[in-house]
Amino acid sequence: MNKKILIIGGVAGGASAAARLRRLDEHAEIILFERGNHISFANCGLPYYIGGTIQERENLLVSTPKDMDEKFNIDVRIKSEVVKIDTDKKEVTVNSSEKGTYTETYDSLILSPGAKPIKPPISGIDNDKIFTLRNMDDTDKIKNFITNNKIDSAVVIGGGFIGVEMAENLNDQNIKVTLVEAAPHILAPFDDDMVTMAEKELQDNNINLILNNGVKSFSQNGYKLDITLNNDEKLTADMVILAIGVTPDVGFLKDTKLEFGPKGHIIVNNHLETNLKDIYAVGDAIEIVDFVNGKKSAIPLAGPANKQGRIAADNICGINTTYKGTQGTSILKVCDLTCASTGNNERTLQRNNIPYNIIYVYPQSHASYYPGATPITLKLLFNNEGKILGAQAIGYDGIDKRIDDIATVIRLNGTVIDLTELELSYAPPYSSAKDPVNIAGYYAENIITGKSEAVLPRDIDGRDRDSIILLDVRTDLEQETGSIEGSTHIPLQQLRARLNELDKAKEIWTYCQIGLRGYLAERLLKQHGFKVKNITGGFKSYMSQKFKPQKLNYSEELVTSVENPKIDTGVIKNLDACGLSCPGPLMRVKGAVDELNPGDTLNVSASDPGFYEDIKAWCKKTNTELVNLNKEKGIIKATLRKKSEVNTLSKNEAATTSPVKDSQTMVVFSGDLDKAIASFIIANGAAAMGKKVTLFFTFWGINILRKNEPVSVKKNFIETMFGKMMPRGSKKLKLSNMNMGGMGPKMIRGIMEKHNVHSLEELMQSAINNGVELVACQMSMELLGLKEEELIDGVKFGGVGYYLGEADDSNINLFI
Repeated sequence: MNKKILIIGGVAGGASAAARLRRLDEHAEIILFERGNHISFANCGLPYYIGGTIQERENLLVSTPKDMDEKFNIDVRIKSEVVKIDTDKKEVTVNSSEKGTYTETYDSLILSPGAKPIKPPISGIDNDKIFTLRNMDDTDKIKNFITNNKIDSAVVIGGGFIGVEMAENLNDQNIKVTLVEAAPHILAPFDDDMVTMAEKELQDNNINLILNNGVKSFSQNGYKLDITLNNDEKLTADMVILAIGVTPDVGFLKDTKLEFGPKGHIIVNNHLETNLKDIYAVGDAIEIVDFVNGKKSAIPLAGPANKQGRIAADNICGINTTYKGTQGTSILKVCDLTCASTGNNERTLQRNNIPYNIIYVYPQSHASYYPGATPITLKLLFNNEGKILGAQAIGYDGIDKRIDDIATVIRLNGTVIDLTELELSYAPPYSSAKDPVNIAGYYAENIITGKSEAVLPRDIDGRDRDSIILLDVRTDLEQETGSIEGSTHIPLQQLRARLNELDKAKEIWTYCQIGLRGYLAERLLKQHGFKVKNITGGFKSYMSQKFKPQKLNYSEELVTSVENPKIDTGVIKNLDACGLSCPGPLMRVKGAVDELNPGDTLNVSASDPGFYEDIKAWCKKTNTELVNLNKEKGIIKATLRKKSEVNTLSKNEAATTSPVKDSQTMVVFSGDLDKAIASFIIANGAAAMGKKVTLFFTFWGINILRKNEPVSVKKNFIETMFGKMMPRGSKKLKLSNMNMGGMGPKMIRGIMEKHNVHSLEELMQSAINNGVELVACQMSMELLGLKEEELIDGVKFGGVGYYLGEADDSNINLFI
């Protein structure tokens, strides 16, 4: 005898079960009941149809009753609500818009009722301007309300996936949106230290966020709606979207002998069978096992629902298939950002008393040298044995495949070592030779093997400042744009030479911008006997976690938001700094601006998120005009104009006021190595402070400028003799004291190298690069028989008049 199988509810679980049943059993009688008009629709796409991204309504309809009949010979009955189940008689009672009330018997029953939006008993909640979003009918109501009314403002209650998606899509319709969330943060699957990135993205897109505040009441106010919050703050809007969560839609099952969990979910075994024989349940209404921690839970997601429908069908048809649990892999678009997660977050692990470690990494989405690379923020949770417990990633590109890689390793019970060994596809437009997933594995492996000890950014402010040194190993440029209060600054490049500045009796916490250089410093210091830990995620994580949404007019905070600002004068140059991590973009900008003339313009593109704030601070500090600054899909675009020197004095003041003297001149008379080094150190320091510097070399000092290699030039006897007696170039200079037959200069140079101090030759080249003028006294050259060809490139020639002219414009004159 052929089986008769009834399915209550379509969409993901019910529709997939129906199709699988038919593929397994051509002769079974299959009836699917759906109380709405549509049995299978893309419920995850509903917000994007409202927002206009999905243009055609029909594209949301995955399958129709006609399709199911023609393809699978399945009897689909829409507008048919099952109101009662008699499990003893094995029959259901149906209220149908066409057939009225009737009963239908079954051999096997699949329950797929799904979940319904929560509507708490709040005063005024039944107002017709308050909407929920569950199905196509709800979608049509919202879409029609927006289309037929002049909607200027909306309030979304609830910061879950649906709430955030609706906030974004209403915002895309030029509706002013306020998102209200009762919890301290939105998007519960993400930890507090990660979700701030999504919150900032919403705020940057002019969506107001109100966190840690719920709704007390709703009330009509003319054509609008007043929303009173728990703190008595009032909001006014044209419409409200209620998205505060879902609850199992199982009211029609309460009179049965089915078992339910503490929150009303249907309890099933690993075959998805309920406590009653021949009754199965799938989808958002069931209680599942958390794949990671093994505890009972409920995770309403479309992917698991589809798999559950297939497994229930298998078991009805005699195939012994089991459902091994849900790990909660999910992904979400938040304006230009992509946010994805898998496994457990910190709250879940803490609730179940599961110990865990945390690391953050910030790799690029693909090879940094290939255009368009953007940073990924990746958080990995794992235990001391290396088992992966969860992961979260946020960024603009490549987020989905990285979380999917980790989700696959979790599903196969892999460890962080497996992440290091994954062989993933690589070409510059798609990834790097070390994929972000590999990098996360390497870092985690260092933790579990004891090569590194991680400190969380959240623990920095509460540290014991008497026993812990907070060591900033970033560059001077990075440090100037912001640092953690109370930290000691020693750039990584100088660390070996400055170990004596650190106290071995204290513990050292190293940090850089994102954690890599902090780890290098940690390894260096540990091997010199220091007690060291590295702050995972570095300064970037620390600052990101400090973000708090504010009610601001963000469009006014931007400099300008025009695609192509009008530039009236000067040359326009372009700089692509994408793929570079801080301080790379700022260093490239500084170099490019230095080459501009006053009035010239530089268009910069960068993918490092910190560049958005860094370039503001840098322009202010360097008196560079920031013409335009905006952000699009993770790429920050800035337009800078190099300012001209402007005399702000009045004409009378200008006539009576002497110009400010801010140059520096030095007469270098000596040819001793130590005095030459001192001269160029002072010159480089003054140049770095923006001063114009002139070094005037006379008599023995000119030997500093001689080339170190012999030069064939025509000289008379006296000139030749002078040339042989004097040191030829910087490498032959003697010390003024302790020369010791040439041993002294070698010792000084060795000490300089050991302490990472630039050599004299490097100091000289740096001075030339920084615009220091090197002037050789023409008279001294003639007296000493030196020729222009014998001096290094870049030297000018002048007399005492030239020097006196430069000295007259200087506020410092030195004689060495």
